[in-house]
Amino acid sequence: MCLIVFAYRLHPYYPFIAAANRDEYYERPTSPAAFWENHPRVLAGRDLKEGGTWLGITRRGKFAAITNYRDPASVKSGAPSRGQLVSDFLTGTDSAASYIKKVTRHGQRYNGFNLLCGDRQDLFVYSNRGKTENLEPGLYGLSNASLNTPWPKVVKAKKILSSVLRQRGDQMESTLFTMLNDRKTAPLNRLPATGVSREWEKRLSAVFIRSPLYGTRSSTVVRIGRNGRVTFVEKSFNGSTDPWLESRISFILNQAPY
Repeated sequence: MCLIVFAYRLHPYYPFIAAANRDEYYERPTSPAAFWENHPRVLAGRDLKEGGTWLGITRRGKFAAITNYRDPASVKSGAPSRGQLVSDFLTGTDSAASYIKKVTRHGQRYNGFNLLCGDRQDLFVYSNRGKTENLEPGLYGLSNASLNTPWPKVVKAKKILSSVLRQRGDQMESTLFTMLNDRKTAPLNRLPATGVSREWEKRLSAVFIRSPLYGTRSSTVVRIGRNGRVTFVEKSFNGSTDPWLESRISFILNQAPY
């Protein structure tokens, strides 16, 4: 996944709001968001090549997501799949605090990543190119660099997320999906330098990425209400302009809410 913005304990009705785009090669086999047959408490899409996921939530309120850290000069061949870091947390019994401690002990085995990992007590971000942060209430953005690195699309997405803190329900969802569908690229003088060509930097600077072989495969909006209701909406893409599938799932957390 290449972009996630989230509001943590800021909204009067939704303690957690997240909006995310997953960018991947179109040929990589993927299943859309659903409760997993072998782990029925886990709601997530699935990478059918390696078996992991990029973003998901459980019926008990564990949430995790991952972005790659863009650093092509340090890519290791044969490194384990980073998506397993998300699925292992969601399917396991560790608290977020315990799991993050485990991941930090072997995080350097993987190519660069940022792992967002939370439960009903804590929300953490760990980067194997940086540090671990136990997050305070706030508004955050994460792309393919450290937390809140002010890349143009992160700044833009955070600004729109801030505006929906006055909205609820369908209005909020519509605003966030409009933001996630923004295909405008950044001006050349605002592009980061991450080790890819300027042409690719520009293409990757859009919130929603399109190219002949690679681009945004899914857009997801997640809301957790103070009443314990989770609303999880995912739109799936395959390189075309419009989504080919929408998954909308709502459920009540099976323990008391925050």
